[in-house]
Amino acid sequence: METVCSVSVAEEEEAGMIQEHEEESLEEKPLSEPEKEVSDKTNDEPQTTTHKHPWEPSMYYTFNKESHNFAGYEINIQESIDSYGAIVWPAAVALCQYLENNQHQFNLHDKAVLEIGAGTGLLSIVACLLGAWVTATDMPDILGNLKMNLNKNTRNRCRYNPQVAELSWGEDLEKNYPRSVYHYDYVLAADVVYHHDCLEKLLDTMKHFCPPGTILLWANKVRFESDCKFTENFNRTFHTTLLAEFPETQVKIFMATSKETD
Repeated sequence: METVCSVSVAEEEEAGMIQEHEEESLEEKPLSEPEKEVSDKTNDEPQTTTHKHPWEPSMYYTFNKESHNFAGYEINIQESIDSYGAIVWPAAVALCQYLENNQHQFNLHDKAVLEIGAGTGLLSIVACLLGAWVTATDMPDILGNLKMNLNKNTRNRCRYNPQVAELSWGEDLEKNYPRSVYHYDYVLAADVVYHHDCLEKLLDTMKHFCPPGTILLWANKVRFESDCKFTENFNRTFHTTLLAEFPETQVKIFMATSKETD
C-alpha cells in the first residue's frame, strides 16, 4: 500500500512543542504572598501578619484528569508527568472510537489483546470494556500510573482483569516474550510514533508480536517527516490497509498482518 504523507509548517511547529504540551497539562499556581490583615474598624488597632511555615512549598502542581465515554461507561484518566506517557494523545481517542463503532469487524470479546506503548491506559481500558483479555505494556516509569488508571476504570466492569507488563521496544523480545508462549489475537498501538530514535526498535517489536494470525491496529497522527518514513517502512514490513482517516485531527488508522507464511 502506497501512502503519501505531508507535514505542514503549522504541524511541524505544533509537533515541535510536544514537550510544552505535556508541561501545559500541569497547572502551576504560585501561593499568594503573606498579606497583612488590617482591621476595618480603626487605623489605630494593631495589625497582624500571617507567615508561612518553613516547610510550606512556594508553588504547587495539580495533574489534569480527562473524562471519556466509551462502551457505555465513563472513563476517568489521571494524567502524570512521565514523558510521552503522561497524557492522552488524539490517536488513542480515535482508535477507541473506531473499535467501539466497528465491533462487527473487530470483535474483541474473549480475544487476547496486547497494547504497545499504553501510556495512560485509555485504549487498553476500552479494549477491556469491549470484552478482551488485555495486556498493557510500556516503559518502567510509566507503569504505576498506567496500572492505577486500568484498575480504577475496569474493576467490576470487565470479564477479564487487565494485566500490566514492562516492555522495552526491541530489547530481548524473544527472551522475554517468546513467540511459542505469547500469542495475541490483536496488537494495538496509538500515537507511538513521534520524534524519537526508537522507530526501528518499534517496528521490530510490532513484527515480533504480529506473526501470522495476529491483527495489528495502529493509529497515528503525523507530526514529523520521520512519521512518514516510518509509515513507508511499516507498509513494506506488513500487509497493510488504511481503515480510516480523521481530517479534523489528522489521525490515520491502519490494519496490518504478517507477510510471513503460516
